Amino acid sequence: MAKISAIDRLKGLKALLKIERDEDFRLYNDLFLRASIELRKKNGLTWYPVKINNEELGSGDLLHLDIERTSQINTPHQFSSGKNISLFSNQHNEQFEISGTIKSVSKNSLKLIINSDELPDWCYDGKLGLNIQFDDNSYNEMQRALDVVIDAKHNRVAELREMIEGVLPLTFEKANDELILPQLNLSQNRAIRHILSTNDIAVVHGPPGTGKTTSLVHAIRLTLQEENQVLVCAPTNSAVDLLTEKLLAVGVDVLRLGHPARISEELMTSSMDGRISASPYYKDIKNLRRNAEEYFRLAGKYKRVFGKEEAQQRAAYYTEAKTCIKEARLLEDFIVDELFKNVQVICCTPVTSTHRGLSRKRFGTLFFDEASQALEPMVWIPMLKCKRLILAGDHFQLPPVVKSMEAKKGGLDLTLLDRCIELKGTMVLLNRQYRMNSVIMGFSNHYFYGNELIADESVATHALLNDDGNYLSMAIEFIDTAGCSFDEIQNPETLSYSNPKEGEILFKHLKQLLEDYTTHALLPPIDIGIIAPYKEQREWLKDNLSGLELNSEKLASLSIKTVDGFQGEERDVIYISLVRSNDKHEIGFLSDLRRMNVAITRAKKKLVVIGDSSTLGSSPFYQSFLEYCEKHGLYRTAWEWA
Repeated sequence: MAKISAIDRLKGLKALLKIERDEDFRLYNDLFLRASIELRKKNGLTWYPVKINNEELGSGDLLHLDIERTSQINTPHQFSSGKNISLFSNQHNEQFEISGTIKSVSKNSLKLIINSDELPDWCYDGKLGLNIQFDDNSYNEMQRALDVVIDAKHNRVAELREMIEGVLPLTFEKANDELILPQLNLSQNRAIRHILSTNDIAVVHGPPGTGKTTSLVHAIRLTLQEENQVLVCAPTNSAVDLLTEKLLAVGVDVLRLGHPARISEELMTSSMDGRISASPYYKDIKNLRRNAEEYFRLAGKYKRVFGKEEAQQRAAYYTEAKTCIKEARLLEDFIVDELFKNVQVICCTPVTSTHRGLSRKRFGTLFFDEASQALEPMVWIPMLKCKRLILAGDHFQLPPVVKSMEAKKGGLDLTLLDRCIELKGTMVLLNRQYRMNSVIMGFSNHYFYGNELIADESVATHALLNDDGNYLSMAIEFIDTAGCSFDEIQNPETLSYSNPKEGEILFKHLKQLLEDYTTHALLPPIDIGIIAPYKEQREWLKDNLSGLELNSEKLASLSIKTVDGFQGEERDVIYISLVRSNDKHEIGFLSDLRRMNVAITRAKKKLVVIGDSSTLGSSPFYQSFLEYCEKHGLYRTAWEWA
């Protein structure tokens, strides 16, 4: 069968992306139509009830509202700066709504800009709430990027497109073998030399705990000796924050681009707002804005008075206010232009790289971290601005989220990292890991990495306790619930699963572990993570943790998240509750082996997995894991705690 051209493949990719967008929109609609308002509140998609604390007319004659939620205070939510939401009313059994955009958000309040200069009357009747709306922005940007790549002719974008397809060869300069950074290991140094020698595309394959981000940061620092400025991206805000943090630590001047609500508090000084606030012109901007607000306030006094003189006075105040806002914006634009011109690194998510301040900018190199989690069109968004591409990630860890089975079958989840690894000479492997005891590392190393990984001697034998006769010294435990009738329970609304009985066993083990660990006076405090692949189980564990009397004398921290929540993180001890237990041997979501690879590689000293071997054993992967636990760890039955 003849190989299709790069352009035809990308046209197919564009069609798959539309299928995915339509499925995402359908699921969003289902979530809102099928779910009760209480469930939507629980899932963080709705605030209800809310109250409006303040309203003022802002730039562009749009109304700015300060809104506060009055129930479910401090519970997690999915509202963030830049998201489109609707303000609605449930008054008189009718649904009224008006749309707006979140300007800034905190735990229980937000600033909303609505697309109008005054509030509808129903907003004053109470029973108000906020719903998150479906956001097309990332899909639109990906489609736009693909259009540019498909249409590219006789330019760098066209060359990169053909290189990725294997039509044009990649070229490399001779690597500088004398370049050795003493703080890095052999494979990290090899990766940096490889990055610096590539003219086109390079891939750094970084399995768990191998110092991928550290290697990338040093490669960026050295690249800046040749290039004035580089673009650095990652698909999630937490990954971008981590890169920003590490770059700042080695003295690189970084601008962290993105919505303030999506940037961690510690990095706000490196954000656009933070850098503008630090400018000597900031005082003038503040004064101009303050004057504008005063003029708007004065104009507002004439809102319902319609005499000719009053109307003229109102118009004059509005003109003054707009002049002040225009001057403030010009000053701000000047600061931003200078920033974009002089900063060494711009760090952002791919969609944020479409910021208007970057519209005309071009970069020598794009560094893209966690590339295994990004859809191919997502990487093309920033790549359009760059001559050279450095991808870093692990194609055996979290894949990108694809909601449509049809799009998945068509290959939408095949990433640019997957494609580029196949190209000759692109990939270099980081093979020394600094996180896990060698027994914890062993199963993943064999199943995914062809036994190429080495546990550094600083971690290879570390355990909670060095005492061969004690379960605390065992790096892996599997607690088998087979035969205990701990059946899974499916929530009919969310379709997610929980297993309360399995959760109880986990809590009993955790309680015992902390009590036994505390008896050893000289041992340091430990941090513990609990991974529940199913959200319903995560919620059950969170809800029931408060009733558990834990001896927290030696507990540094305890967190409960899904697998995705622990990506890039590590803990001394990790518990995994696998949940699934049924007669049909169905494991559903657990068959995503890349996610499970992330889960079992978060623990540094001890990994405790709880599950039903008779349900899991139908999968070759879990059967191998069970055998590994029997051979190298501690295989226990839940009857010990039942």
